[in-house]
Amino acid sequence: MTQLRCALAQIDTCVGDLSGNADKVLDYCRRARVNDARIVVFPEMTLTGYPIEDLAFRSTFRRAAWDKANELAAALEDGGLGDLYVIVGTVGTDHANDKPRNRLVVLHRGIVWAGYDKHFLPNYGVFDEFRIFSSGDRCLVLDVDGVRIGVAICEDIWQDGGPVSELAEKGVDLLVTINGSPYEEGKTHTRLDIARRRGAEVGAPVIYVNQVGGQDDLVFDGASFVIDAAGTVVQRSPMFVEDLSYVTVDPVAGVVAGDRVDAGLDPDEEVYTACVLGLRDYMRKNRFHGVCLGLSGGIDSALVAAMAADACGGENVQGISMPSRYSSDGSRGDAAVLADLLGASLDVQPIEPLVEAYQRQLHLEGVAAENLQARVRGVIVMAYSNARGLLALATGNKSELACGYSTIYGDAVGGYAPIKDLLKTRVWELSRWRNKAASRGVGPGGIRVVGFDGASPRPVDPSGRIIPESSIVKEPSAELRPGQKDSDSLPDYAVLDKVLAAYIEHAHGREDLLADGFDDATVDTVMRLVDRAEWKRRQYPVGPKVTALAFGRDRRLPITSSFRE
Repeated sequence: MTQLRCALAQIDTCVGDLSGNADKVLDYCRRARVNDARIVVFPEMTLTGYPIEDLAFRSTFRRAAWDKANELAAALEDGGLGDLYVIVGTVGTDHANDKPRNRLVVLHRGIVWAGYDKHFLPNYGVFDEFRIFSSGDRCLVLDVDGVRIGVAICEDIWQDGGPVSELAEKGVDLLVTINGSPYEEGKTHTRLDIARRRGAEVGAPVIYVNQVGGQDDLVFDGASFVIDAAGTVVQRSPMFVEDLSYVTVDPVAGVVAGDRVDAGLDPDEEVYTACVLGLRDYMRKNRFHGVCLGLSGGIDSALVAAMAADACGGENVQGISMPSRYSSDGSRGDAAVLADLLGASLDVQPIEPLVEAYQRQLHLEGVAAENLQARVRGVIVMAYSNARGLLALATGNKSELACGYSTIYGDAVGGYAPIKDLLKTRVWELSRWRNKAASRGVGPGGIRVVGFDGASPRPVDPSGRIIPESSIVKEPSAELRPGQKDSDSLPDYAVLDKVLAAYIEHAHGREDLLADGFDDATVDTVMRLVDRAEWKRRQYPVGPKVTALAFGRDRRLPITSSFRE
């Protein structure tokens, strides 16, 4: 046995970009060689990107991915890196039934030297792997310089039994798990607890390498780590950025030495950064270089604009102020101040002439007239998007989306919704956090996720803010009629959000909600609003999942349902 130096390559990949992903693996292997690594570990399904969903069923895609794995192995050999053991994820094929497999391969000496197929296939929350993949049925132990290394893929360490139990029986000196584990609040500690259980089971250190980056509605936070056999964290990579770190394993001495332990982020910064990364990668991977959105002067559009400026630079943010006869001077002014603070462009497009043109023909009243204003604004936002090739951002939050408090084809239009998984009270909290960060000199683009264009952060306002204070403290209003307030239609957000969290994220029914201490009227109102709005949510743009249960693939309820409690 000998000391073994391992590199943890926490990288951001793009689904379907086989060549780009392979080039990144090759680049990180070159860097790892300079630092004397013997093994380089990459995340789950690195070559294909993750999750590939029904792309896995295309035999042409699977063949292309397998060809790329062989090409990469040859390129490593040709580049003088063939003696490395490169552990990387991809898609394989179960030739017995022609079904895809979630596969780990080891590239060494110019060939695909070894392979392992994921055993446990998650089928809950955002995961649908049981439908897509065929399960593996064996464990794999690698012998590298006399060190016995057991491998696993993500869910394999979350379940009791299976390959880890087999590895414990065979005896290993190190457990390596490659992962595509999406971010959600509080999950970092859960992963660490799971890894400690598996480390204790095999009696060995654990290397946990996780994907980083955004993929549609998922955000992967990285936060890769290594624990020794006693469960002590000896290495932790930073969250939300690509990273190459190192750990040295000495099985004889029982020592595992990492190069650093990142301190992590506070809870508000975690969630904010996850939203920014989700937006940044959605833009970058879909080739958008700028965004457009309506700036009302309210807190939701202000927070979305701040996130956009952090994702791609304020100069790439096109704000549109669309005042009506009901828009207050304060709201108009707040939109202008926000654009100035972010370094964003702001166009003013009054909607009254367009609304009047519609009304001369339609003669709408009540809610229909109010919604007409929102839909005119939606037309303007989408016109900017189409004409300038900008990504239109929807600015609705989770509370509104839950209760249907948005106008379909109006303020709900867009290609991406950065705060759709944030309750209204969380929107306020994150806005205050962003201003605190600004007071420390962190301007737009200056948080941990760097804008995809590499632009330097813009200096902050001398007052130390990104979002106008008046946007944070004003009473929420859609300003679609005189004196309108959100509280006219919804319970107070402080109460509403607690009911929504219990009803949606914890699946509490009416009796449960009453037992939680909420009053009958509030419970009945919220349940009615949520149940009636399912059809709207199905048509809402994608946005980053940051909670344990987000609208979308996390929560699948029928639109047509007569069940009432």
